[in-house]
Amino acid sequence: MTPAARRVLEAAGRLFYERGIHAVGVDLIAAEAGVTKKTLYDRFGSKEQIVVEYLADRDERWRAFLDRHLDAAPPEPAARVLAVFDASRAWSAEHSTKGCSMVNAHAEISDPAHPAYPVITGQKQWMLALFAGLAEGIAGTPDGAGHLARTLMLLHEGALVAHGLHLFADPIGHARDQARALLASC
Repeated sequence: MTPAARRVLEAAGRLFYERGIHAVGVDLIAAEAGVTKKTLYDRFGSKEQIVVEYLADRDERWRAFLDRHLDAAPPEPAARVLAVFDASRAWSAEHSTKGCSMVNAHAEISDPAHPAYPVITGQKQWMLALFAGLAEGIAGTPDGAGHLARTLMLLHEGALVAHGLHLFADPIGHARDQARALLASC
């Protein structure tokens, strides 16, 4: 990625997250990035492609951040589940004061034909698969692992939404405590 394209992506990411995808136009992105609209379109082709790249970049950075937390966690599956919540808490404090960028993007992009839709849903499917893989080492049966994974996903995603809405203090910590209690009962 060229330096100009990187600036466009960084400006778009900040603006989309702070203001919303539909509220931000290419004129503003170009001005914030210090490039012309021609440069923006030469590098990305369309605003929709910038949205795709923004979400893909954010997802890639989240996965790398989470991988570091999982690598540092003890090998027991329950400890690794709790490490997901710990990573989300740390990520949210640093990168997501307005909640999950994928959830926020889905509020604006719910059309499966939009090119960013697979990035949004793919990230959530990946998270569910992660929880499912971790649950296999905890639950006794495949059905039990699937149920546990879906419950963990609901706790996790609900906490991200509550965090973004500022409903109460430390919703991700609260969800982690509930996950720990759930895991202890398995």
